Amino acid sequence: MTSARPAPTGLTSGARRVLQENWTGSCTVPSPGLYPHQWSWDSAFIAIGSRHISPRRAQRELETLLAAQWGDGRIPHIVFNPAVPPAAYFPGPDFWRSATAGAAAGAPRHTETSGIVQPPVHALACLLVHRADPRSSARHGFLARAYPRLAAWHRYLGRARDLGGGGLVSVVHPWEPGMDNSPCWDAPLARVAPAPPGTFRRADLDHGAASDRPTDLDYGRYVRLAADYRDGGYADHTAGSAFLVEDPGVNALLIASEHALAEIAALLGADAAPHRTRAADLTAALVDRLWDPAAGLFLCRDLRGGGPVRDLRGGGSVRDLHGGCLVREFGAAGLLPLLVPGLPGDIAAALVRTACGDHFGLGRTARLVPSYDLLGPAFDLARYWRGPAWFNVNWLLERGLRLHGEPELADALRTAVLETAVTSGFAEYVDPYTGEARGTRDFSWTAALALDLAVAAGQEP
Repeated sequence: MTSARPAPTGLTSGARRVLQENWTGSCTVPSPGLYPHQWSWDSAFIAIGSRHISPRRAQRELETLLAAQWGDGRIPHIVFNPAVPPAAYFPGPDFWRSATAGAAAGAPRHTETSGIVQPPVHALACLLVHRADPRSSARHGFLARAYPRLAAWHRYLGRARDLGGGGLVSVVHPWEPGMDNSPCWDAPLARVAPAPPGTFRRADLDHGAASDRPTDLDYGRYVRLAADYRDGGYADHTAGSAFLVEDPGVNALLIASEHALAEIAALLGADAAPHRTRAADLTAALVDRLWDPAAGLFLCRDLRGGGPVRDLRGGGSVRDLHGGCLVREFGAAGLLPLLVPGLPGDIAAALVRTACGDHFGLGRTARLVPSYDLLGPAFDLARYWRGPAWFNVNWLLERGLRLHGEPELADALRTAVLETAVTSGFAEYVDPYTGEARGTRDFSWTAALALDLAVAAGQEP
């Protein structure tokens, strides 16, 4: 295993340029053409990187997002910019109709948002932003104002989204885990009747090759699920969605953020114990419900599935005793529990072996960890979350490797991320073997997280 090397020449100046060009004055868009609004977990990752340039701007990034929080506590996955033409992005505000369809759930009256959510990485982001300049944070009351909103967000997930009854958060749409068209969703999505062709127009194909993007069939299913959720008033307790999944990545990020929230509470003189207890309870539920020792990986649970499940690799079947069934696809989300402090040591060690094995190729066959199993039947080098490597996933794994005592692996991964960020032009995602750019370029979280890793490697921002 090679040791870490200095960040490549031009990384910090290039990352600063991307973040400046994509800054709107109150938030940073992921990509001005493809994604011209504010996205939830994008802004969290962007703030983590931009704190090295301007801690106050990173604070504002998160404050803008938190200001769009709904009354029930949810943080929506998109906050729409009214200055962007309606046709620039679909589904836009006219589709979600948050102020009216979400009124009972407390959607903002004067800010248009989507109605679904994204992974809860926000408390971790707020803590890291605070650490960048504690004096600025205290002077602006950053943590004091963020804490009640973050606590409400976590309460929403714990109370409204434990739809499997086992203590874990459920997602009601493939866009919520952030890994939009992962093969892990294929089986649950197969139950969804797609919206008819011609009833919507995809704006994403104006900015990217169709071969890189989700298929029309999958997109039709996404639209159907979102429309049904909207028409039900965005009510979770009555959700009759055909898509209902417990995702290990979402729950791992919630646990990591619950630990961060405990630290924030302590800094503010509040009681940190409930957050630590919640993190411990979530960790136990994550292991109990989603860990598969034979796979050496955490798997997704399809709560609408049931009965025997064919093992795609072994040809056998597994009967689930927890309700629903485990989805036997190996997605990168199954590695993200490496982020969890207090994860049992034997499980953390098994995850590292899986990451370094044939399925993900860390440090061996793959330049960066792919989003999906290199040996999987649905693996695709080019198509969105069905194989390409993403910089946020690799940033999270780098952090998890350090947490669980794998500094050499973490150093090598950090070096690969930094080099690939520069050579790909800060691409949205890349070929996991070669690092060839895919998707759009000058992508904000790629620039932000590369900058964060460069600073960690000792380079000035």
